[in-house]
Amino acid sequence: MFRDKNVSAISFTKKFQELIEKLEQKVEIHLDSEYHNELKSYIYNLKSTLDLQDINDKVLDEMREVHMSSLNRLQKLKNRTSYKKDKHKLKTQNQDWG
Repeated sequence: MFRDKNVSAISFTKKFQELIEKLEQKVEIHLDSEYHNELKSYIYNLKSTLDLQDINDKVLDEMREVHMSSLNRLQKLKNRTSYKKDKHKLKTQNQDWG
């Protein structure tokens, strides 16, 4: 939602609240990975920020840059584990080559 410049503050807040409600309805499963812990922390920090502030379009535009940076960092964290797995896959495939 941060990537879409056409999203208004009202629609952003409404959609985010719907997603939080759906998330809270799910049974929590403890996953002890850095990515999942950081993602959970990010979601609840964003929720507390939105609860404390009145969000208008100007504030949303200011938040957009900061949160896009955080989301990019989370994506890199997620991808880091898949790169590691790919590296090991190639290592086992080429073992017979000597």
